[in-house]
Amino acid sequence: MTERKGRLQEDIKREISDIVAKQVKDPRLGFISITDVELSRDFSHAKVFFSVYGDEEQQLQTAEGLNRAKGFVRTELGKRIRVRHIPELHFLYDSSIEHGARINRILKGLRSEGDNSR
Repeated sequence: MTERKGRLQEDIKREISDIVAKQVKDPRLGFISITDVELSRDFSHAKVFFSVYGDEEQQLQTAEGLNRAKGFVRTELGKRIRVRHIPELHFLYDSSIEHGARINRILKGLRSEGDNSR
């Protein structure tokens, strides 16, 4: 990955996080975190990964809210970053945090079982 692409991905991530937190007024958006941004090779599309605190219903509502606000977020992003073309945004749920937490619980369970067997 080029340095420019990496820097732009981080800029987009930071700005979208700020826009969603401060400017998007959608009650469906709960406790949301933008975890990563992946730009396509030609910078025309950006996969924006998010995680949300809550159950599956909350995840679906958040995805719906983000997709509804996609045009607004893209417009605001255009005001904040300097690129010729603002990429098309695609919001995707990031389950890696949830997966990591599940592995952590399993490891803690194994650790406590090991302590009990002594």
